Amino acid sequence: MSDRSGSIDKTQTAKDAVAANADNANAGTLPVWKRRELSTAYIDAVRKGHSVTGVDVPFLILTLVLLMAGVIMVLSASFARSFVTIGQPMYFFTRQLVFAISGVAIMLLVSRLHLRMISRWSMHLLVMSIALLVLVLNVGIVVNGARRWLGVGNGNNLATFQPSEIAKLALILSFAQMSCKFGSKMKTFKYGVLPFAVIFTIMAVLLWLEPHKSAAIIIIALAAVMMFAGGTHAKWFVLALAVVALLAGVVYFKYIRAPADVAAEGDVSLRQVVDDNSEFLGYAGNRISSWLDPEADPLNSGLQVRQSLFAVGSGGLFGQGLGQSRQKYMYLPEEHNDFIFAIVCEELGFIGALLILALYALLIIRGFWLAIHSGDKYGALITIGIMSLLSIQVFLNVAVVINLIPATGISLPFFSYGGTALWLQMTQMGIVLAVSKEKRAADVENEMDSD
Repeated sequence: MSDRSGSIDKTQTAKDAVAANADNANAGTLPVWKRRELSTAYIDAVRKGHSVTGVDVPFLILTLVLLMAGVIMVLSASFARSFVTIGQPMYFFTRQLVFAISGVAIMLLVSRLHLRMISRWSMHLLVMSIALLVLVLNVGIVVNGARRWLGVGNGNNLATFQPSEIAKLALILSFAQMSCKFGSKMKTFKYGVLPFAVIFTIMAVLLWLEPHKSAAIIIIALAAVMMFAGGTHAKWFVLALAVVALLAGVVYFKYIRAPADVAAEGDVSLRQVVDDNSEFLGYAGNRISSWLDPEADPLNSGLQVRQSLFAVGSGGLFGQGLGQSRQKYMYLPEEHNDFIFAIVCEELGFIGALLILALYALLIIRGFWLAIHSGDKYGALITIGIMSLLSIQVFLNVAVVINLIPATGISLPFFSYGGTALWLQMTQMGIVLAVSKEKRAADVENEMDSD
């Protein structure tokens, strides 16, 4: 009986504190999150009397499960190459394990940030990301003909990262802030289209020059998602889709359909025809030809696609068993990185691969659910952006592995080997958890108001 009366007293104290602050600061016209922020007594009362201002547990569990599955698959996929190239079978695994543990710490730390702080630094992050994209064009590390990486250190201690990964997060955070600032003006071209178009065009051009065409496409897709969610008028998207459809038709008929017809009528291979007519696409033309006809060059440009399909196909329904992959023994390039999902299919089979994709789907659905139920527009927008980015990356990676689309160089979130990429992914999950914490605090206030 005394416990119940104590709880009622604490609830009443919190209500009184909110009411007092509302009167003193004229907070009746302010949003819920601002009224909570004004009331220190409310926060103290909630912590002592309710203790339910934590992060969203289902989202956290799904993230950790995917992360653990990814670390296990890095161990299975990488030990052969790690032994051959470095002489230490556990080298890639131990590094990825350290990245994962520190990534969890980063996620939990970021989840404690207030959305107001994240919003305050979003435009600074945007400026920094554009500066890094410019910097990488001048002093970046060249790998396979592309200048996409910046490095810190030297020799075996060289740590590399792609500024494009920072640019994606910066675009999400800054576009969300701009949408909140412009409000109803987002329906106009001056506010809802022009400033956003300038920013993502600059980013896309810089990425195209690296060249990193897949990242440029992701930036444009992310910009479209953020603008649509932020309130840009639908007519601008209809116009943009018409232009994209026109360009896609030109590319298809000029670089894919026409070469295929020429190859079918003559003695020249499809690969040769595509290569001869793809100067505009550069190295992407080579990837398109390998995608269309991997058998034309089975030991060079078509090797990766063919070995990936061998791995996927040999997995069958239940797989060869965890650790029993054959393609990871130096047959499949990038088996612990971009093509790790092929090893998942080979070892775990169709059922295991479907389970992994189901976990991704549950995480993405839960993230969008948090966005829909968020009481803060900025929090909802950044959650939509982060979940959309995760969706795009998972789809592109899996589509490349099964040869649905040409190779893009997009890694599989939580699974592909790499420290800075994993840290950024965990940072994004931490931001979503911060949004979920704000939602939970709002739910607590509603519960208290109903008492």
